[in-house]
Amino acid sequence: MIHIKDIAERPSKADVEALSKFSPATIHEAQGRKGALSSRLKPVDYRMKLCGPAFTVKCAPRDNIMLQLAINYAKPGDIIVVSAGEYEEAGSFGDVLANACLAKGIGGLVTDTGVRDTLQLRELGFPVFSLSVCIKGTVKETIAAVNDPIIVGGEIINPGDIIAGDADGLVVVRRAEVQDAARLSQAREDAEAGYIDAYKQGKSVIEVSKLEPVLNAKGLVVDI
Repeated sequence: MIHIKDIAERPSKADVEALSKFSPATIHEAQGRKGALSSRLKPVDYRMKLCGPAFTVKCAPRDNIMLQLAINYAKPGDIIVVSAGEYEEAGSFGDVLANACLAKGIGGLVTDTGVRDTLQLRELGFPVFSLSVCIKGTVKETIAAVNDPIIVGGEIINPGDIIAGDADGLVVVRRAEVQDAARLSQAREDAEAGYIDAYKQGKSVIEVSKLEPVLNAKGLVVDI
């Protein structure tokens, strides 16, 4: 029997807000260079950002019936994450479903298949990250589970994990690691602010990045 389930445990709004202050690149580096989804998944507009709990759904290629059910049952702030077999030749989501998402307060969509109506999606401002843009339509036939673990962009996504995305890409943070990821991300940003300040004071990248011992050990000779 196939079940539609809710997210068993959502991260708190405070945890989502704390993590949303940081870019996916910062989060990825801060949590030990893990959690980055495939760089092939990109927003339909570079200004789009998202951060929220993953509401996961499995779809058959060229079929969006389960995506529509996910939209129906997702809650405000959820990020719908779709595993559809990395099938690029289908436009499984467009402006009509984006309006349905906006009406419900859904936080965004991540899908490893295609979307369409990108001009309208940009105008609506609903955050959409996809594998491709494709005008080809889909069917509504194959039933599958909602809120089971899925694989998208080479990463396992569990319901309730936090997905963060911006123009550079997407990262997943495990629900149990959200507070640590936020703390480490802040520490990284503080360190980077110190690097920038050092450059402004005239220090070199070799000094700031402490590269001299590494370069000496590798036998680099500078003739400039």
